[in-house]
Amino acid sequence: MAVIHRSDPLSRIHPEPLDPPDFFDHLPDSILLLVFNRIGDVKSLGRCGVVSKRFHSLVPQVENVVVRVDCVISDDDDPSSLSPDKPCSSASPFSAIFRLIFKPLHALTQLLSTKRSSSSSSSPSPSSSLSITGGGEDGEIEQGGVTHHSPTQVLKNFNEIRLLRIELPAGELGIDDGVLLKWRAEFGSTLENCVILGASSVATDPPPSDGDSAAVVEDNGSIPESFYTNGGLKLRVVWTISSLIAASARHYLLQPIIAEHKTLDSLVLTDTDGQGVLCMNRDQLEELRVKPLSASSASKRTLVPALNMRLWYAPSLELPDGTVLKGATLVAIRPSESKKEVCDVSWVSSAFDGAYGVAAKMLVKRRTYCLEMNSF
Repeated sequence: MAVIHRSDPLSRIHPEPLDPPDFFDHLPDSILLLVFNRIGDVKSLGRCGVVSKRFHSLVPQVENVVVRVDCVISDDDDPSSLSPDKPCSSASPFSAIFRLIFKPLHALTQLLSTKRSSSSSSSPSPSSSLSITGGGEDGEIEQGGVTHHSPTQVLKNFNEIRLLRIELPAGELGIDDGVLLKWRAEFGSTLENCVILGASSVATDPPPSDGDSAAVVEDNGSIPESFYTNGGLKLRVVWTISSLIAASARHYLLQPIIAEHKTLDSLVLTDTDGQGVLCMNRDQLEELRVKPLSASSASKRTLVPALNMRLWYAPSLELPDGTVLKGATLVAIRPSESKKEVCDVSWVSSAFDGAYGVAAKMLVKRRTYCLEMNSF
């Protein structure tokens, strides 16, 4: 019997598998930055930063960052008592709004810190990479194995932020069910303008046909006498003051972030309820850096200057989509010393989107009422 001797070693018959190619290594940094800018969310970017040394070096160069706040606490809350299993307190009833507003938020956020140890050091425990609530303006708190970071700390790792959006978990104004209250404000070193849209109730069904004639008689474009006697005017004043205090409290909290990130072109601080939006463009951001804000002596918020206001009111406002706003009210606000005329309503009608933007456009066509308010 013939014997065949194989000259090939066993390794040639069964070669060891090769590692699959890493396609990310072939992508230029500019493409990866485009992807990271699309991600935006600071928690997701924090996780990307621990994937590799390359990702870790690129994440701080992201220009578009979104901070979604998990929890907001007031000065009355004890940060040391916070734990992952303890839910944050919900918004207070509308009757308690002044008590909460005059004690504004002590910390903005619960976030994932992108600041990680280098590959040569031991990796942190999983719990320390998750943040629950910021404890102080620059400090951090260790509670139950969880590190709590302030927004200033979380964003300190980003060097090139141009577009920053911060989303609070809810609006500060605890209002009754069915009540509509929205505001949009712009600030520089102080309030530049604010638009408030409110309604005592929102109904999706059209009003009964037998009441249409009565509504037409009462709604002649003027505010009815009952508006002054049934508490309607007082409620609108509360809405206005509450919205302005909420906006000024948000503005006050943004100081350290604005001071540190000089590359910012746009900053938006909003909430998931869509209740309030604070906006600042590049010129307004620079103004705050050059001219420090005036703080209210009563609480941690920016001082609201003396104001000129324009008010529009409709007892019932039916929108094209069938939504009916009862007691619809629109308020346009500018500082008394502003060089821009508050009667210019072009910026007012474009303050809101969707159906609420349509409501604003309809209201500014009605009779205008002028009011003034002192600084507070």
